Amino acid sequence: MALLLVPGFMADETLWNDMTAALARFGPIQHADLRHDTSVEAMARRALASAPSSFLLIGFSMGGYVARDIARLAPAYGKQVAALVLVATSTRPDTPSMRQRKGAVGHAAASIAFSGLSRTAVATSLHPKDKHNEALIERVRAMGMRLGGEVFRRQSVLDRPGDIERLGEIRCPTLVIAAAQDQLRSLEEAQELQAGIPDASLVVIEDTGHMIPIEAPERLLDVIVPWLDMVAPARA
Repeated sequence: MALLLVPGFMADETLWNDMTAALARFGPIQHADLRHDTSVEAMARRALASAPSSFLLIGFSMGGYVARDIARLAPAYGKQVAALVLVATSTRPDTPSMRQRKGAVGHAAASIAFSGLSRTAVATSLHPKDKHNEALIERVRAMGMRLGGEVFRRQSVLDRPGDIERLGEIRCPTLVIAAAQDQLRSLEEAQELQAGIPDASLVVIEDTGHMIPIEAPERLLDVIVPWLDMVAPARA
């Protein structure tokens, strides 16, 4: 078995740094590359092209949209998602205001230098108590700076289509995880995922904001590892 990790908006593989040692017990870890493509489906197809024949799948935030497409497309590639974990994500499409903001970014001059995600934007993704936590803010900003301006423009205009009508196509064991103090994704959105995916489970992690993998990695592992042990036991 192997494990495929799918990051969120302007996040790279270091998003999972505090978790990879514990997750490695389930097999080799691969990271989905979301830097190059302009649609969720294209991102999913790129990840599947290099994925093993059977694997566990964890998607965070924007990566949750990609992960669900990976799960739906896997059979066409002769591959199997053995279990799916969706962290701080949603099944809803972009709102009109989000599409308007994306349009503004898309029409911005490519020559404008990218200086990273703003501290205000990053702080909104954290628990309110951490809005002045410079270590966490800089860790998130550093991921964005490594990815750069071209990736920022591509991911900023990416359309996130709603897939509530297609959730029933996901047939693997699925765990939905929400953050109790998430200012970007509501508990209702997590409940919609749980309700739409057959036999999905839902766990809410208290005292953390949207960026659970860096805000509360140990508590996230405390949820994910026992569940994976139950549905897809780790290799000896």
